[in-house]
Amino acid sequence: MLKHDGAGASGECVLDVRLWGKEHGLPRPYPVMCHLLDTGAVFQELWNTVLAEETQAAIATALGLDATEARTVVSFWAGLHDLGKITPPFQAQVPACYGPVRDDPAYASTPGAEAEKRFRHEIASHWALNELFQEASYPSEGRLLRTSVSHQIAQLLGGHHGLLGGVLKAKEAAQAGAYNAGLGGQGWSDQRRAHFNELRRAMGAFAVPRGGLPAGPAVVVSGLVVVADWLASQTSAIEARMPAPGWSGTPAEVDAHWQGAVEVAPRLVRAARLGRARFSAGEFGEMFPFAPNSLQRDLVERLPGLVGEHGSGLVLVTAPTGDGKTEAALFAASLLGRAAGARGVYFALPTMGTADAMLPRVEAFASRALSGERALMLLHSMAWLSSPGSTDGAATLDTALYDGALSAEKNTVVEADAWLRGPKRGLLAPLGVGTIDQALSAVLPLRYNALRLFGLSDKVFVVDEAHAYGPWMHQLLVRLLEWLGAMGAPVVLLSATLTGRSAGSLVDAYRRGGGFREPSQVVPRYPGWLFASGTSGEVSPARSTASNRARTLKVSHRPVVWDTAEPTGSPVREGGRRAALREVLAPVATEGGTALVCCTTVAEAQRTYRDVCAAFPGLASQPGGVGLLHSRYPADVRAAITAECEAAYGKPGEGPVSVRPGSVLVATQVVEQSLDFDFDLVVSDLAPLAQLLQRAGRARRHRRGPLGRPGWAVAEDEPELVVLDPQVVSEMAPPRSWGSVYDTGLLVRTSRILEKCASAGVAVPGDVQRLVDEVYEEDFVDELQEAVRAELARLDEERLADEAAERHLATWTSICAPADVKGDLSKLSVREAGVTEELLTTRLGADTGRVLCLYEQADGMATLDPEGRTPVPAGGPFGLTAKELAGVARRVAPVPGRWLRGGEPEVTVPVKWGTHPSLRDLVVLRMSPAVDGTWACRHGRFGISISEVGLEAE
Repeated sequence: MLKHDGAGASGECVLDVRLWGKEHGLPRPYPVMCHLLDTGAVFQELWNTVLAEETQAAIATALGLDATEARTVVSFWAGLHDLGKITPPFQAQVPACYGPVRDDPAYASTPGAEAEKRFRHEIASHWALNELFQEASYPSEGRLLRTSVSHQIAQLLGGHHGLLGGVLKAKEAAQAGAYNAGLGGQGWSDQRRAHFNELRRAMGAFAVPRGGLPAGPAVVVSGLVVVADWLASQTSAIEARMPAPGWSGTPAEVDAHWQGAVEVAPRLVRAARLGRARFSAGEFGEMFPFAPNSLQRDLVERLPGLVGEHGSGLVLVTAPTGDGKTEAALFAASLLGRAAGARGVYFALPTMGTADAMLPRVEAFASRALSGERALMLLHSMAWLSSPGSTDGAATLDTALYDGALSAEKNTVVEADAWLRGPKRGLLAPLGVGTIDQALSAVLPLRYNALRLFGLSDKVFVVDEAHAYGPWMHQLLVRLLEWLGAMGAPVVLLSATLTGRSAGSLVDAYRRGGGFREPSQVVPRYPGWLFASGTSGEVSPARSTASNRARTLKVSHRPVVWDTAEPTGSPVREGGRRAALREVLAPVATEGGTALVCCTTVAEAQRTYRDVCAAFPGLASQPGGVGLLHSRYPADVRAAITAECEAAYGKPGEGPVSVRPGSVLVATQVVEQSLDFDFDLVVSDLAPLAQLLQRAGRARRHRRGPLGRPGWAVAEDEPELVVLDPQVVSEMAPPRSWGSVYDTGLLVRTSRILEKCASAGVAVPGDVQRLVDEVYEEDFVDELQEAVRAELARLDEERLADEAAERHLATWTSICAPADVKGDLSKLSVREAGVTEELLTTRLGADTGRVLCLYEQADGMATLDPEGRTPVPAGGPFGLTAKELAGVARRVAPVPGRWLRGGEPEVTVPVKWGTHPSLRDLVVLRMSPAVDGTWACRHGRFGISISEVGLEAE
């Protein structure tokens, strides 16, 4: 490659094309100048294709430039992101390239500069660009660097690897080379300046901004720089752009490369499927193949006027389970998205199972109601095993390993392609369905959190089951809504049982992000909805709507002796839980119909399943007569059980219905949320009232008519909830086996409310909001006897203290509010002392482990299945193949973390399996057959077994 001297004939420094920017996997090093040009061109295309006009205008206004100038200047910034590669430590990584440069007198540097241990080229970009922007007359504020436009943009570009560096001190900015030896001497500084000036000339970026970027637009630009860099860095893209031998970086050659980069950029962006979905359907009938119900119709009639008057914003919908909240949300999302110029939707749910179930519904909506780019991603920790259109939770398309994730080789019009399936890219897709933690990670100081915020910034953010999160996650959701309010992203919140206080905190967080700090005094209606404008901050009075499913919930409150620990087959105690279950389930066994029994813990669900089978052997002998669903199964087994339950208990088809054969499903809380199950009877252990009402929503959920219900359950509008209460009021404590699953004070309050409701029942939806709020009222204790009142007051104090501690931890660990950034973008990356990546990603120590059972067969071989059909893969120098990796991951099961502490070190996965993220922290259990037909092993203090009821420990 032709060498350029440090200076031209006139003494002016010219480009040295020996300085490389990309090298790995390429036939020869790629000049850093070429990569800067490529990235600037891709950013410019992303600006055109991905950003809404409203976002473009907001950035331009903040900079004091017109739209064309802003696009050019910000694209120029993106190109500069890798200027820090023009430094001795970076160039020294390829000795063959660095040798001639090191020996060139123009590149004198501090001895050992190329060996700087902690050097990072992105931080070098931050340090170097501050000075270069000042030389280009960008506004600077003397010693107050955090308010300096020059420093803010340099800091932003220095964060293109996911972490933003702190504000430079004035002395560091004034003498950068003296404080950071890795920057090299004058020759290196001259080359950075030459690249800066040549890139600026080629791109025509001579306009000078007059102001900096507020937090929201700064996050958008930061995220878009990362995406542009990633797209421009693809090996296939670089190989096609490699300059011919002899390329010397003259102005004419630079201009030609720039023009070529501009021509190629649209193809790169299109291939990545990063365009914009368009909310093209305007009418409810265009979006859904049915007429709207009362709730949906009220939104159809009223919301367009509010949005037309006040612009886009936040919609909160509160309604019972089964009242069509999903379709109401998607209609509202379409309306808000069109008004805001949003480019897509992210639908957030509480669990992986609920996300999997929601995926086909969003896919169907996208096919009918959206146009443009409709790449759809499923986002949760096991989503790489699934694909849109899959019916069993497993990928059904041919797959290939791509950048650490599995990707589909074929795609529908609403399925994401390989690039979007790479690490950290899922939220960039126009359409997404996934777990809430994928979005909440955007407000934790994790690497690339700004990219996640950018991924949400121009979408409609839909949160289902907004009531389902504890204080820790609720506080993170509050912080996320502040950021979305600051960025003008529309939001739809859905809840079946949300307290007025919680509703107000969420609505006001969104308004606060938009600059409206006074409380709104939200009073939700149930069922109903309200609208908060992101433009004016005005909150419409909550509207009450009729329910198409108004009914009276019959509540049978049964105090029982808690005898779940007694052995299966032992005598049944009068007044005990086992006797109560036999009584209420007897009609199912004799007359048919279905019942759900919802237990507090997995262990009690397993024991209850065995006891029900023993109590009703005829029922248990029938296919599907008694089932068990909980989280402690291998993933593939749980997926199969869930699919069977959806077929058995799901919405009836179009044809005639008949009474279903007797069937009982024993389950845990996994049935509470977003699963469209319909039972003739629901039996539940005592739980906080909001969760009981959620479970009751599975009782006679769909219209089946008298021919579809057994004789004991023909009243469609009078579903029955039987609550088995371990007498918490008299004991003032739940069973010891429950541990700390529920707050004791809430259980006591719920038990007292159920006593009052048992005679008249609960009007749904009329009584729901009042009762949910009543559980938390301070004067609840006034009517209690003195001793009970004193104990409940103590329990309330403990609960409030615990909630305050969780909120404090969320505030301590999360990033600051957008209003508190004040020019220092490093606040998005700074962690308080003691806050580690592990702490954040496990959401403050959730005690959960992951195990893989290997079954030792009679011939000494180990298999992945108890039947002995699937051998354990050996692995190899490149780890497991994609197919092998998927086969292993589908058999992983979650267990309590305490089961795994103190185990043997050799229970980790084989070294030859590789280091894929799905194998991280996975514990291997070598199971041997036991005499009772189960498989078992000893691990530390526990004997662990697996059978038809899942994993157990003693």
